[in-house]
Amino acid sequence: MDLTFSEEQDELRKVVRSFLTRHATEADVRRLAADPTGYDPVVWRRMATEIGLQGLAVPEKYGGSGFGYVDLGVVFEETGRALLCAPYFATVALAAETLLRCDDERARDDLLPGIASGETVATLALTEESGRWDEAAIRLTAHDEAGGWRLTGVKTYVLDGHLADLLLVAARTPSGVSLFAVESGAPGLARTPLPTLDQTRKQARVEFTNTPARLLGPEGAAWAALERTLAAASVLLAAEQVGGAVAALDAAVEYAKIREQYGRPIGSFQGIKHKCADMLVEIESARSAAYGGLWALDAGDEAETAISAALAQAFCSEAFTKVAGDNIQVHGGIGFTWEHPAHLYLKRAKSSEVLLGTPSYHRELLAARLGI
Repeated sequence: MDLTFSEEQDELRKVVRSFLTRHATEADVRRLAADPTGYDPVVWRRMATEIGLQGLAVPEKYGGSGFGYVDLGVVFEETGRALLCAPYFATVALAAETLLRCDDERARDDLLPGIASGETVATLALTEESGRWDEAAIRLTAHDEAGGWRLTGVKTYVLDGHLADLLLVAARTPSGVSLFAVESGAPGLARTPLPTLDQTRKQARVEFTNTPARLLGPEGAAWAALERTLAAASVLLAAEQVGGAVAALDAAVEYAKIREQYGRPIGSFQGIKHKCADMLVEIESARSAAYGGLWALDAGDEAETAISAALAQAFCSEAFTKVAGDNIQVHGGIGFTWEHPAHLYLKRAKSSEVLLGTPSYHRELLAARLGI
């Protein structure tokens, strides 16, 4: 396993960081968190046209650049560092991954070019009222009516579901869990934004009332593809969490250098030194877990990916939350204020901790996949 980055990947990181430094400032994050849509369409288009982020890991035959998962992990680490407010995770880590892994070449030909070009905002609608990410939790039903499929039921906690042009929906048919594509203007589709702790990442409740949908892949055979998608998304989320944790540590260290107590910087006190050192240990361990998952994805080892994904989410979720909380502790009273950005990272950490299942859920998955 080679966990070093190539010169091209280092340059990719520089390009993405430079772009986000200009277009995902703290002021931008606060503005978009308060905006009902939650993203800037102009910046979204520039992400696609100037640096090709939406199509980075999409194969060239579908309009993408054909890069690997380690490259994509670099991008997610940087978007996490900047708290990017955009439907990037929903579109790339969830929707594009689902299309790449489902058994439907025609759907890939039809739908992936729009995602790669930035014209299509897409998401995966999987979770329902239980909030669980497993096969048994899928209750929304699909029935074949006069040659066309119709969906009835509710999905909730759908990332960027209020604005997505394309929704990929997991539904239950007589043959089992199946995957469907629903366009944003479909009749019987109702979308309601949800109030959430982390307003930098929007979620929605989506209701389907006899809504027309397109079946993707064979009926009843979608869960295997969805399971692989969730493993890949878990690894990419872990990379994003590492980026957020790094930003929190950087902020803590910088503050410890300039904030003085008793005539000396607080960073000179043993308690602050040890806290920052512990934060660094958490981050380096989380980085190893995330990078290991990215390597497994690029190697195409599904068994290793499944194990690495569960490990990465179980560890990185808690690591980000701990580091974000410790950042507030280092800042003291000012860290608890609305005006300081520390709370934005803690809220992102807490929402990410349950986004694809809690750490305890992923520990259960890890134990099951290891056969213990």
